[in-house]
Amino acid sequence: MSRVLLLDEHAVTRLLTPAACIEIMSDALTALANGEVYQPLRTGLRPPGAAGLFGLMPAYRSAPVPLFALKEVCVFPGNPARGLDTHLGAVLLHSGQTGEVLGIFNAAAITAIRTAAVSALATRILSRVGSTTLAIIGTGAQARAHLESIPLVRPIEAIRIAGRSLQRAEKFVGEQHLGPGIRIEASPSVEEAVRGADIVVTATSAREPILERGWIAAGTHINAVGSSVASSRELDGATVAACSLFVDRRESTINESGEYRSAIAEGAITPEHIVGELGDVITGRLRGRKSDEEITLFKSLGLAVEDLASAAWLYEKATALGAGSWVEL
Repeated sequence: MSRVLLLDEHAVTRLLTPAACIEIMSDALTALANGEVYQPLRTGLRPPGAAGLFGLMPAYRSAPVPLFALKEVCVFPGNPARGLDTHLGAVLLHSGQTGEVLGIFNAAAITAIRTAAVSALATRILSRVGSTTLAIIGTGAQARAHLESIPLVRPIEAIRIAGRSLQRAEKFVGEQHLGPGIRIEASPSVEEAVRGADIVVTATSAREPILERGWIAAGTHINAVGSSVASSRELDGATVAACSLFVDRRESTINESGEYRSAIAEGAITPEHIVGELGDVITGRLRGRKSDEEITLFKSLGLAVEDLASAAWLYEKATALGAGSWVEL
């Protein structure tokens, strides 16, 4: 038998702070760009008639300590109406030397924090330095996580929230507690939220586009987060075509991104429209934003190497602090 660390949602949230996770994600995407980690495309099980899907996201790293990780997650778009996150599951951490299970961690918390951290990293790299206005489309877990992370990398002064209804947006706004100097307000429509915004985050469960090209000002940076399957998209082809497109992983984008695949099918873009991966910008192999007028787009799909990096960091942190629970397995 081996001792296994268990971290629930509260433990993950307490230990994995947004500020720490931004740097963890920078290291993870650097390792990916340098070929130091390995991950296949995710596997999704979508049974006919099922209310959700079951996804498997494995990854491996060889150094500094060999580790395997697997995120197994159920995605149920209708969960917010039940008071639940859309993504529920666990991240399993294994020794890369013996295969022993080292830890089992709440996947919903890791997913929310690391996804927002990667968006913040993309924002730090691709948005204009003086960006002060943030628009977030969505009122779920990802919206909350991005609300915490984006102001860590840009001097945000105003945040606009738009949801499926003004009432939802107002409820969300009323639940937030931000630091001094940041105004937050509910917008009656997506259009009113994004017009004139320096940074836009789309974090919805929409299956069809929710943004229009005419609403996006020159110089805007967009983090498209909500859609992670080929059958859904938050941005239409015209909007994607107007942007310089950066991705977390090219292979994942080509196979899994609804924004990319639909824009290709419509003839709005060609495969060369992908400027490159975020890791290549971090390492300096690729230039990011080229002008203040350029519209930049980071299409986030979420990667298994991000879950592995988060779980590995959490294992070390919790072990050092004596946090979490231990069981024999």
